[in-house]
Amino acid sequence: MGRANLHRSLTLGALAAHGAVSPRTLARLFERHLGTSPGKWLLRRRIQEACTLLERTDATVESVAAAAGFPDPSNFRRRFFDELGTTPSGYRRTFAVPR
Repeated sequence: MGRANLHRSLTLGALAAHGAVSPRTLARLFERHLGTSPGKWLLRRRIQEACTLLERTDATVESVAAAAGFPDPSNFRRRFFDELGTTPSGYRRTFAVPR
């Protein structure tokens, strides 16, 4: 699943269909090969994308959230903090590439 699709609503069923496997098989494959569930993998991938956008753009946190697949900015902020221990704004202050 490429970064161009992270903003879309992606269900386990849709991911499984993309891989031509059942949702249960996809979950087992993720656990076996990546050590995590598809949902946790997708969350981490979206957070990674958000980090890249926060580092390299001046987009608002709301825009970054939407581009990374979080339609609700408050949910994005909570998930971001849970994963990284800092806010999106705090992350940007620390890691933004000077322009």
